[in-house]
Amino acid sequence: MNRRLAASAALLAVVAGVAPATAAHAAPALSTEASQAAQAAQPGLPAPDLEALLKALQNTTDAGAPGAMARITGVDGVQSKTLGVRDKTTGEAMDTKARFRIGSVTKTFSTVVLLQLVAEKKIELDTAVNHYLPGLLPDDRITVRHLLTHRSGLADYTNAMFDKTVPGFEAVRNKVFGYDELVKLSLSEPRTTEPGASYKYSNTNFVVVGMLIEKATGRPVAKEYDRRIIKRLGLRNTSYVHPSTEIKGLHAHGYLTPDEAGAPLVDSTEQTVSWAQSAGAMISNAADLSTFMSALVSGRLLPAKQLDAMLTMTPTDATNTRFYGLGLRRYDLSCGTSVYGHTGTVQGFYTYAFTTRDGKRSLTAMANTSNRGQANTALGGTLEAAFCGKKPAPATTARGLSAAQDAPAASAALAPAEVDLPERNAR
Repeated sequence: MNRRLAASAALLAVVAGVAPATAAHAAPALSTEASQAAQAAQPGLPAPDLEALLKALQNTTDAGAPGAMARITGVDGVQSKTLGVRDKTTGEAMDTKARFRIGSVTKTFSTVVLLQLVAEKKIELDTAVNHYLPGLLPDDRITVRHLLTHRSGLADYTNAMFDKTVPGFEAVRNKVFGYDELVKLSLSEPRTTEPGASYKYSNTNFVVVGMLIEKATGRPVAKEYDRRIIKRLGLRNTSYVHPSTEIKGLHAHGYLTPDEAGAPLVDSTEQTVSWAQSAGAMISNAADLSTFMSALVSGRLLPAKQLDAMLTMTPTDATNTRFYGLGLRRYDLSCGTSVYGHTGTVQGFYTYAFTTRDGKRSLTAMANTSNRGQANTALGGTLEAAFCGKKPAPATTARGLSAAQDAPAASAALAPAEVDLPERNAR
């Protein structure tokens, strides 16, 4: 097994063993009311552990990222840490104000737009996709809800597209795809599950979501993101520029790690991201992502019924610490706090954008590399630092050893390293 595949296996092993579920009930679901009750039972959040936050960033750069940053917003204001550089050529330091490609955090934006259309009665969640896009899919059982929950069974075309990381990227860096082309790539491969049977992450799902948005509105997704979310929340650093390749203004450069050990990083900043589009082509910065996630869970973007549907979660792994709703993740951290948001990977960038259920504390963390699993895992450590605070001092045993030393096999804190796409691509 080569380095790239070994990293992928380590990161994705946690999702093995997801129990199949029926089409009608994908898995035991937790409603918004249940999650609110659980969160209400938790004591107030401790102060973020800024030393641990910086340590997580140090671990991220030690693992190969040129730079990393984390920005926390809460009732006490904004706290942030940065390390390394945002541009290897100029040596300019990482900056929390910098824009970057957010990868699959785009999926949450796409879901909000689609659920607004559901509220407007232009789309129904449990209606077949083929009702709206006749003949697109080979199975009339695949519903809109199946797309948003990654339970359609549609193969992820990016697995083959980026089987070889850098050559795959260079082949599509400047290419402009049509939605239909991407769906055809998926349909050329066997489906992964029966519709509704089990969670299987696939970018194809959100390519089809983009098609649904454009069919229902008669406008490009870019205009719908802009008028329904970006302008509404005053997100000045968020955009969907496809198929333009430029990130305007202050921005971080992204660096793709080749599969070959020791090969130099590839500056992957400029690309169309046309291979992802409504599944992963948006640009933003840390402040805007925190504003977006907080506004979402606080009910500023969706009516209560649609927000409840989005927050109704099902497990994605056997640990019951990671969940997926409609275009939204939930992680249950070691301290008992649950956080909501999404991860993002696109060539050259890893992103974590999460908030508490009440929206009062949010974290955005970014590292400017990808195809480097250890860096992604290390960056995930910012969640524990931001939401769980300082760890209590370990109790000592009669022999004077800490409990962790005395029982090293004891449960470990959640390391939220699950990636959205194959580790070599972008998700």
